Amino acid sequence: MAEIEFGVRLTVVPSESEADAICGLLRVNGIRCSHREAGADLPLYSNWWHEVLVSNDQLEEARELLAT
Repeated sequence: MAEIEFGVRLTVVPSESEADAICGLLRVNGIRCSHREAGADLPLYSNWWHEVLVSNDQLEEARELLAT
């Protein structure tokens, strides 16, 4: 499944490996996912933090999946 180029923030995690794990779980469940280093809009996070992004139309489904 292809990664999304743009999306909405689902969560922010402290490492790339954690972001990879979350995206893997989401993708297995049919949710498009991507992640990137946290940017200038998150000044409290260092460069090691990663935003996990999903498409807007799958945001609620992704939130429900992570809550379980």
